[in-house]
Amino acid sequence: MQKCPPFARTQMLTPFHIAFPVHNLELARAFYVELLGCKVGRSSDQWIDFDLYGHQVVAHLVEGHEGRASESNPVDGDDVPVPHFGVVLAMADWKMLKKRLLAAEDIRWVVRPRIRFAGLAGEQATLFLLDPSGNALEFKSFADMSQLFASS
Repeated sequence: MQKCPPFARTQMLTPFHIAFPVHNLELARAFYVELLGCKVGRSSDQWIDFDLYGHQVVAHLVEGHEGRASESNPVDGDDVPVPHFGVVLAMADWKMLKKRLLAAEDIRWVVRPRIRFAGLAGEQATLFLLDPSGNALEFKSFADMSQLFASS
């Protein structure tokens, strides 16, 4: 089996793109812009491009979509929703987002902000929440970014 090639540290990391379903574009716009601080790119009456920390995430209107990921896996004492998407942030950015989210009302928390794998390889700050359409998002950070792929 061929492995994914390692990222060349001399290159700039390129943005990822993900498209996901939402049941209401205006609720999605409010969540991603007002709560998460995304900028809006192109849009239509069926989809909206958001700039999520430099990555292109696209909310597509899908009639009848409203629900939560029904599957989960246990990870360090938490039930982690599958599927989910998110961003690895610099610690200062993660702390600012955590502060903004903790101050907001009506956050649909899956995993409240916490440190996972404390004292172990890959120790990380993490939080999970649901958007208005039930899509699970994770935001995480590492005090030592070299631990992102640490295995021991």
